[in-house]
Parts: sequence; C-alpha cells; structure tokens
Amino acid sequence: MTVPPRVLITADARDLLRILRDRHGHLMLHQSGGCCDGSSPMCYPTGEFIVGDRDVLLGVLDLALDVGETPAALPAEADAVQVWISGPQFAAWRRTQLIVDMVPGRGGGFSLEAPEGLRFLTRSRTFTTHENAILDRMAPLAGADMEAGAIPPIPDHATVIGDDSGAGADCMVPK
Repeated sequence: MTVPPRVLITADARDLLRILRDRHGHLMLHQSGGCCDGSSPMCYPTGEFIVGDRDVLLGVLDLALDVGETPAALPAEADAVQVWISGPQFAAWRRTQLIVDMVPGRGGGFSLEAPEGLRFLTRSRTFTTHENAILDRMAPLAGADMEAGAIPPIPDHATVIGDDSGAGADCMVPK
C-alpha cells in the first residue's frame, strides 16, 4: 500500500528552499491560516516558529531529491524540511494534497523568501476516494507526538514534482 503524500513541492519551490537553506540553515514550513500573511506557506529557520501541540505534520520534503527521484531513507537533517499546518486547518484540508510552489511577487513579511521578490504559494488537488481511504487509516503526527519523540515515517515517494506532472491541471490556483 503506497501512502499518498499530503504535501508535494515543485522543482522551482525546492530550488528556492535550497537557496534559503544555504543562507539561513535548516528550514521548516508552516501553512499559514490567514490573518496578516494570507494563506501562503511560511518559511522559517527551524526552531524559530514554535509548533503547537495540535499542529499537524503534513510531511517532510527532501531538498536533495530531483524530479522523479525516490528517497531511499530519511533526508539528511540539512535537506529535511518539515511542513506543518494548524490542527483546525488540517481538519478542513485533510482531503486535499497541498503542493508548495513559488511565484514572482512579494511574500509575507515573516517568511524568509520575502526579500527575494518571490513567494511561496500553495496549490492543491483533492485526493481520490481510494487515497482518502488509505489516509483515513493513518493518524497524522501532531506537534505533541513529535515532542514525545515520534519520528515521521520514511516517505516512499518523491516529494518533488515537475511542470510536466499534470498537477497544474488539478490545482485550484491557476499558474
């Protein structure tokens, strides 16, 4: 049984994260729920944003992967980018695969890419009935679980998608 990833990243967004990692060190993303930063994924140095007990880990992106590659093990710490979302927001979006992309424009003032003239953007696609059945059998890890020592599972899929993946056709926000 292959577990569908709850979060993917485009090659462009992965390349921007690599640049930011080289400048700022280990990174994490938190899918913003609105307010002053809109609904963009926000990028922070690991440890600068405190994950709440009810926040949900959507997945771990592997910055070392190229399009089409599949990881053999957990990414090295420098290449592992955890992607989080608030618990209530996860409840609303749990049937949706999030795709982290990058577009020109000024991002949120608190996110590391803001000075680059680029911003992260979340695209999405609705999981199929079959994918939802698989995901419903698995409880996602929450901040409290990670604090207690839980380790995210090793992904068995590539986390980077290319422009020819067809995902753009399913995205709610057109390119």
